[in-house]
Amino acid sequence: MNKLSACSSMACGISLQPKMVLASLRVRKQGNGRCTNVPRNVNLEKLQNNYLFPEISKRELQHLEKYPNAKVISLGIGDTTEPIPEQISLSMANYAHALSTADGYRGYGAEQGNQALRKAIAETFYKDVAIKDTEVFVSDGSQCDISRLQLLLGSKVTIAVQDPSFPGYIDSSVIIGQAGDFQDKTGKYQNIEYMQLGPQNNFFPDLTVTPRTDIIFFCSPNNPTGHAATRKQLQQLVEFARDNGSIIIFDSAYAAYISDDSPKSIFEIPGAKEVAIEISSFSKFAGFTGVRLGWTVVPEELLFSGGFPVIHDFNRIVCTCFNGASNIAQAGGLACLSPEGFQAICAVIDYYKENAKILVDTFASLGLEVYGGVNAPYVWVHFPGSKSWNIFAEILEKTHIITVPGSGFGPGGAEYIRISAFGKRKHIIEASWRLEKLFSKGKPLFNFLK
Repeated sequence: MNKLSACSSMACGISLQPKMVLASLRVRKQGNGRCTNVPRNVNLEKLQNNYLFPEISKRELQHLEKYPNAKVISLGIGDTTEPIPEQISLSMANYAHALSTADGYRGYGAEQGNQALRKAIAETFYKDVAIKDTEVFVSDGSQCDISRLQLLLGSKVTIAVQDPSFPGYIDSSVIIGQAGDFQDKTGKYQNIEYMQLGPQNNFFPDLTVTPRTDIIFFCSPNNPTGHAATRKQLQQLVEFARDNGSIIIFDSAYAAYISDDSPKSIFEIPGAKEVAIEISSFSKFAGFTGVRLGWTVVPEELLFSGGFPVIHDFNRIVCTCFNGASNIAQAGGLACLSPEGFQAICAVIDYYKENAKILVDTFASLGLEVYGGVNAPYVWVHFPGSKSWNIFAEILEKTHIITVPGSGFGPGGAEYIRISAFGKRKHIIEASWRLEKLFSKGKPLFNFLK
C-alpha cells in the first residue's frame, strides 16, 4: 500500500445520507447488551453529522482496496507535515529527560499555564494591543477550548456562525443544547444563525440583515475559505457586537499565514476587548498538531450582562475541567517564541505558503474559480452546480488525490472543495500535474458532475 500523505485526521462534520443514519440506528437496536435505564443525551440525538475526516479516511481505504498500487496524495485534512525545527523539539526532549531526575521532575503545573509561556504569548502576539499575561490561558488546543467556552456560555445563549465554517462550532453548540432541530431541507439547525460567506459578499457576512445573537463564532483567516477579514470588516463586526451586546469568539488559529495588512488579532480593533474572546493554537503555527498546545485570551474588560467579569468564570471552568497543558508541550511552546525558534517556524510557514501558491496557480490556470491560498494554507475551489461529494469522488477516482468536500463545512460549501497546502513540495507538484492532466481533456470537470 502506497500513500503520499500530506495530512491526517481531525474532527469535523459531514451530513450523513438518510440510509446511513437508519443503518446506524439498526446496528444499535440489534446490540446484545442489556439496556440500562439511562436515556441518551437528547442533544446528541440531534447531531446530524458524523466526523468528516474519519469518513474521508474510510473512503481513502476503500480506494486503496480498489487500487492497491495507487500512490494516493492526501491534500485533504489540515495536518502539518514538515518536521518541527530541531531547537524546538530538543527543548521538549531535554524537559522530558529532566523529568527522570530529582532536580528536574515536575508534577502538576498551573491550570492557566506556565507563567513564562503566558507572558511570552502576550509579548509576542499582543504586545501592541496591551493584552496582559494574566488574560492568557494556555490549553491543549483551540478545539478543546471551544468546548470549554461552550461550558462557560451554557445552553441558553443564541449563536451565529459563518457559513461555511469549522464544524466544531456547530457540533459543540448542538451538544450543549443551544440548537434546535435539524432541518433537512436547508441543511441547517434551528436557533443557529448561519452567516453566509461567498464571493458575492467578499466572504464577509452582510451584518445589516444579520439578526442579533448572544454569541458570534468568527474565524479569520477562515477555515475553509482561506479569507482573512480586512480591518474594515472586523471594525464592522466589533461595532455590530457592541451595538447588540454580543460576544465574539474569534478563532485566529491561522493568523501566522496572513501575508497582507489584515489584522491577526481581533484585539487590534478598538473596543474589541469589551466584546471578544480570542482562541488560537500552536498547531498550524508551529506544527504542534500532535503535540497539542493552544491558548485563549479573555480580557478583563469583557463583562456579562450583570457586570460580572467573564474571565473569572472562565478561570473557574479551566480549574474545574482541566489540569493544565503538558509541561513538555509548554517547554516546546516557549522555544517556539524564542528569537531563533520563531525564525525557524516562520521559514516552515513560508514553505506551506509557497505550496498554496502552486495550488492556486494550478486551479486558476485550469479556468476554475479559486479562492484562499494567500492568507491561509487552504485553497477553496468552486464547481458551480456540482455536489461537493461528487467532486471529491471524481477527483479521487481519476487522480488518486484526497480533497475535502465543502459541504462538510456547512450548506454554504455545497459546490466547493477544500485543498490543503500542508504537504511535501514534491507531492504538491505531482498533485498539480495530475490535476492538469485531468482537466486537459477539454471538458470542465464540473460539467459532468452535476
